[in-house]
Amino acid sequence: MSPLCPVTGRPAKRFVQWVSARLLTDLWRIEFRADVRTSFAGVETFGLWESPSGLYFFDPPCEGDGVFYGALSAWQDRHGRSPKQTMREEFAIAAAAIAPGARVLDVGCGSGAFRNAIPHADYVGLDPHLARSLVSDRLRPETLEAHLAAGAAPYDAVCSFEVIEHVADPKALFAGMVRAAKPGGLLCIGAPHVPSALTRIPNFLISAPPHHLTWWTEAALAELAASAGATVERVARAPWGRSDSLIYWIARCSPFACDDVHYRGAAAWHAAALAGFALGSLANFAFGPPAALTDEGGALVMLARTPKA
Repeated sequence: MSPLCPVTGRPAKRFVQWVSARLLTDLWRIEFRADVRTSFAGVETFGLWESPSGLYFFDPPCEGDGVFYGALSAWQDRHGRSPKQTMREEFAIAAAAIAPGARVLDVGCGSGAFRNAIPHADYVGLDPHLARSLVSDRLRPETLEAHLAAGAAPYDAVCSFEVIEHVADPKALFAGMVRAAKPGGLLCIGAPHVPSALTRIPNFLISAPPHHLTWWTEAALAELAASAGATVERVARAPWGRSDSLIYWIARCSPFACDDVHYRGAAAWHAAALAGFALGSLANFAFGPPAALTDEGGALVMLARTPKA
């Protein structure tokens, strides 16, 4: 029996592939020095499925725990590749829709980089994994649920960038964002999408459990909005920027592109992943982000509104 879509609750329309937990465990350990065994909790195989809206989702949806994300953050800091600490192209799309003086909530804020894109607004960021040195009135080590339970006043805009794909229940996260917003308030979701460079690179771990559990489409984001009674204003494609252009070049330089098989333990796949990374790193150093949106872009950004009444 097909598993149910985590957004609509309808059965998946298509099976994509089985992915070995052992393969992912070994790759995370070798590439990022990250231990995923407690995150996987004994799961041996993941299914990758496509829902009627085009959403790809892994089943079972095993979220990364503190052990995993502690190791991943340490690796990113050592190599200067922490996207949550840099300006993302999604930020500009969201910032243009936020009015001066608006109260803005950033869910899963990382280091709070988005606040630099909206100096005209009143910013609060939430992240349960927030570094202790960053904690302040503006940056809080809280979950959205805890923030709502504390009686936080409704916000003019509630945003979440590159977070929805990490959670097992994206519908619940979005419903919480709607509750945090005023009637008619702005909702902004930035998410990785399919097809894109992120899903064409062979054995690309960033798009795999326990890190990414879902890959999004415009239709899937529209379903997400509808699930909480929100109305989509538009879905934009964010261009590649300095925080993620390496992914663009790895995909361009990879010996082959994935279609319906994305993860495989064959030697040729490991060699392709290494070649793509090595050549892509050189190309990224030489050329940086592409000057224009030459493919699907680095992310989808949905702008939506809560019901006015």
